[in-house]
Amino acid sequence: MRFPFQLFRNVPKFDFVGYRKVGFLITGLGVIVSIASIAIHGFNFGIDFTGGVVMEVRTEQVADVGKMRSLLDTAGTQNASLQSVGDGTQVLIRIKPEGTENQNQVAQGVRGALDTGYGSKVDYLKVDYVGPQVGSELIRGSIIALALAMGAIMLYLWFRFEWQYGVGGVLALIHDAILTLGFYSISQIEFNLTSVAALLTIIGYSINDSVVIFDRIRENLRKYKIRPLGEVLNLSVNETLARTFLTAGTVLAALIGLVGFGGEVLFGFSTAMIFGLLVGTYSSIYVSATVLIYMNLRNEDAADATA
Repeated sequence: MRFPFQLFRNVPKFDFVGYRKVGFLITGLGVIVSIASIAIHGFNFGIDFTGGVVMEVRTEQVADVGKMRSLLDTAGTQNASLQSVGDGTQVLIRIKPEGTENQNQVAQGVRGALDTGYGSKVDYLKVDYVGPQVGSELIRGSIIALALAMGAIMLYLWFRFEWQYGVGGVLALIHDAILTLGFYSISQIEFNLTSVAALLTIIGYSINDSVVIFDRIRENLRKYKIRPLGEVLNLSVNETLARTFLTAGTVLAALIGLVGFGGEVLFGFSTAMIFGLLVGTYSSIYVSATVLIYMNLRNEDAADATA
């Protein structure tokens, strides 16, 4: 079976640069909508950022997580997130208080629901209370981690290529980060430390895609010294399109599997990764690559040839 490989048997000739203004319009609208949603609706922060209760329990047999979840679907404990760990007899319960309830009341509510309704002995191995102060420190640390990652990537691109590539790459990463944050805000999927990991993974994938295109652009600038820059950019993107298509398709297949079979715990991470994969693939073409046409990108050999 040759499809989809025969789709790229020959190098396609899509005019990405010619439609760059349409791409920039889509990018601008996406950024505006994302920022507006963040400003109006904010995020559905998890207990990592807002504070809450983390409990680890153990049952005599393999835990029936579904039954536990239904028992905790009551007033005061309805926001519980359950995850089976270890050999299946241990369950991690994470829950944030609602309204005027304090953390101790939430923990007692979980104990009462499981002790009276589960039907077998439940041992409580650990009960931790996460305060709001810890949450604010994690928010600050997450912002610093994202900023440092983008700064390091820009320096890497600057030293490996030219400063123009660094600007293009970081603009794409900012675009990806804002749109992914907008996705969390619009969908109101819980935003926790796993979401920060998803953001870092997305920008890592996006910059990897951009570096492949940048490398081909640099190679073609040396090869076609008198060709207009727009043609070189188009050729480079088209020559790497097969690799982009196949890589994105492979990652997407794995993420769809996680969405379908990863359960509630991985659902938010997986859906955000799918969105970020699509956004990152788009930005590597219509942000990091096409923006170079406005930066008079030329290597020294090309500049000498056209002087």
